[in-house]
Amino acid sequence: MGRDTRHEAIIHLISKMREVSVQYLVERFGVSEATIRKDLTFLEEMGYLVRTHGGAILAEDRNQEVPLPQRESRNLEEKLAIVARAREFIHEGDTIFIDSGSTCRLLAREVRDMTIRVICHSLGVYEELKAAPNLSLFGLGGSYRKDAESFIGPIAVDNLKYFQIQTCFIGAASFNEKGIFAAQNIIEAQLKSEVLAASQRRIILADHTKYNTFGFSVFARPGDFDILITDRGFQGRDTLTALGIEVVMA
Repeated sequence: MGRDTRHEAIIHLISKMREVSVQYLVERFGVSEATIRKDLTFLEEMGYLVRTHGGAILAEDRNQEVPLPQRESRNLEEKLAIVARAREFIHEGDTIFIDSGSTCRLLAREVRDMTIRVICHSLGVYEELKAAPNLSLFGLGGSYRKDAESFIGPIAVDNLKYFQIQTCFIGAASFNEKGIFAAQNIIEAQLKSEVLAASQRRIILADHTKYNTFGFSVFARPGDFDILITDRGFQGRDTLTALGIEVVMA
């Protein structure tokens, strides 16, 4: 196994297990302890993990680690308003990207009757759209993260090069008055950032409860996206508009 393949495998393991030991990785990959330590050092420098005594843990904000099924029932009325507004930005024949997360899954449910192409990395989005009769569905692949029900990592990022995206819809774990949007961990943030860079029109979906909460891994700042769609409970519209961000209230 080459170094890059091993790095991808380590990312997959740590995204699934949250914590791994050097000894476990040595036995898993049949390489020396020195090699594994070099791998972990490299992946820490890339932001994927944090070294610990004898191993590593996933670099993420554990304060936001809430299982997806629990998140889906929170602020449901606001999320439904957001996705109804988001649908207005989608037209028949479009090619769009739908991110992972509870709001994005609701958006997938909203577009099932459309004749469009959807690129996704979320199992939940796939489940919503797999039987849609007139819709073409494309998956990015990658390492599966069970609690987020999504595929992430270098494979997912690399596969973006095969698509031209007209409009992307990205979820956020948090955002603040400086127009900084964040994800739960660096692996998710990297994919979101790459999708934004690959898309012609870039839309972030976030309800008001995400505002001015701490975010661990930044994926967007003002200028990195075009529109924020949020609900009418959001109190920071003037603040973000002053930064040049178009805020659409749902």
